[in-house]
Amino acid sequence: MELSEQKQKTDILRDFQASFFAMSRLVSFPWTFLEKDLESNKSSELISDILKQTCLHSLSQKFPPSVRYRKLFLSELIKREAAGCEPLDELYDALAEVVGAEDTTECYKSYLLPCGDAVSLQESVALISEGTTGLVTWEAALYLAEWALDHRHTFTGRTVLELGSGVGLSGITICRSCSPDRYVFSDCHPRVLQTLRDNVRLNGLTEDTSPMVSVQEMDWTSTTEEQIRRIGVDTVIAADVVYDPDVVESLVELLSLILSCSSPDVFICSTVRNPETYGGFKQQLESAGISHDVMTAAVSHVFPYNRVSTIEMIKLYR
Repeated sequence: MELSEQKQKTDILRDFQASFFAMSRLVSFPWTFLEKDLESNKSSELISDILKQTCLHSLSQKFPPSVRYRKLFLSELIKREAAGCEPLDELYDALAEVVGAEDTTECYKSYLLPCGDAVSLQESVALISEGTTGLVTWEAALYLAEWALDHRHTFTGRTVLELGSGVGLSGITICRSCSPDRYVFSDCHPRVLQTLRDNVRLNGLTEDTSPMVSVQEMDWTSTTEEQIRRIGVDTVIAADVVYDPDVVESLVELLSLILSCSSPDVFICSTVRNPETYGGFKQQLESAGISHDVMTAAVSHVFPYNRVSTIEMIKLYR
């Protein structure tokens, strides 16, 4: 095999692996390459390699995607294999294993970092669960994590406070890749906080590690100046916190409090689902004497997710 073909195959295998562990929509996988390979080689070698990098990979044994997702993925592989080559026993063995497994309301998603490590998270299989949207990873959190990987100096050696941390993707990525001195995850929903604590531990982060990590309950309506000063924050981040007009006012009041206590770098990343809600947020920032700059530089594409939505990153200052 020529070097360029080998590189293409390596890239395709990584695409399959990254998409599988992030539980990406199956239509987004590079099926066309697989179909062309089966057509030209009449061999199940590539399917075998894909299987080793997905369902049979040690990461899948430790942090498996949902049973339903693995069934659907294996069914798609079998569909292609049936049309192009001899049956692959290990493929049917893998399907038999998940067919006999019981599905649950929670699963694991793993996001592969450029260094080769993975951030593995326990998430809900439902977008809304237990009255909150905080038990899944949203696009803005993935975008913020990618931005952080491109701007590591913003976090290196600093104390970072994250508002509305959810299941922890952005923060864990920053802790694993950007060398902050201290990182404070925060949220207010009890179930989200429990999942967040579990995910932080799952990824080997504790108050005794470097960086020093803590998970704090933070109600935006009652956070005090003393609480903010105690943290001693240098950088503040938040992803997908501007989605409900009812919470925007308390968010702006908290941001105003944070900016009055010290002069941290403050970054808010939002998926603009409702322009009216997002515009209202910016208006309230202006009324509170808080200015913003839109960060326009492109980010490196690290994680697989839907990039059709409008995502905006802003930096706040007085």
